[in-house]
Amino acid sequence: MQVVAHRGASYEIAEHTTDAYREAIRLGADGLECDVRLTADGHLVCVHDRDLRRTAASRGVISAMTLEELNAFDLASWKEPWRDLDDEAPILEPDRGKVLTLRKLMQMVADADRRVELAIETKHPTRYGGLVERRVAHLLDEFGWTGSDSPARVMSFSFTALQRMQKLAPKVQLVQLIDKAHHWPMLRRIVDPSWIMGPGIGELRDHPGLGKHLNLHGRRIHVWTVNTREELELCESLGVEAVISDRPGYIMGLLRR
Repeated sequence: MQVVAHRGASYEIAEHTTDAYREAIRLGADGLECDVRLTADGHLVCVHDRDLRRTAASRGVISAMTLEELNAFDLASWKEPWRDLDDEAPILEPDRGKVLTLRKLMQMVADADRRVELAIETKHPTRYGGLVERRVAHLLDEFGWTGSDSPARVMSFSFTALQRMQKLAPKVQLVQLIDKAHHWPMLRRIVDPSWIMGPGIGELRDHPGLGKHLNLHGRRIHVWTVNTREELELCESLGVEAVISDRPGYIMGLLRR
């Protein structure tokens, strides 16, 4: 089973930061997961929320800000509010809390000393619509990652977004994310058989029939966000191919038992 670091090693380290992803690679994660949004000046950045209220105590909306404006914010301190009071805390790089671009994350993956996969989630709805997927496809092409051997795959809750991605980069693997079990009967009829299904662990736990039906229809399954032994055991029982976790080191340790 593949272990994918959810926004990096985000249980201990601020999500979507270079530190979180470096730690995930160091721990031996098979892959990294990121959410991407488009800035006002056309840069893809790794940010989950549409605004900065949770990570920088600001009402700034990602899609309305330039990359330079985003770089004025510290997106890491919210995770360690006590750091400035700790005289023994290690000195960190000045840019550690800066917003991470998808390009920089892809370069980190390309520079790794082993194969590390990258699961890119495009966030919708957004004012830029299909431009997000076009930008992602352009970057994948720039890195030479559009073939069937690409280390990258694209995920979304938006079926339309994945349709766009399939046209732009037909050989790149796609993952249809599912946040409601009752969506499956409709998705079963329209989702390409080659697409991976990506249900949330809560839906699999609360609706046992979902996993059984995914297996019945021969679907490959990637699950988010798996952080406990019980959740992992459920995934193992369903033959899940990949788990996305905030705690990649812990989950890998359980798999080695």
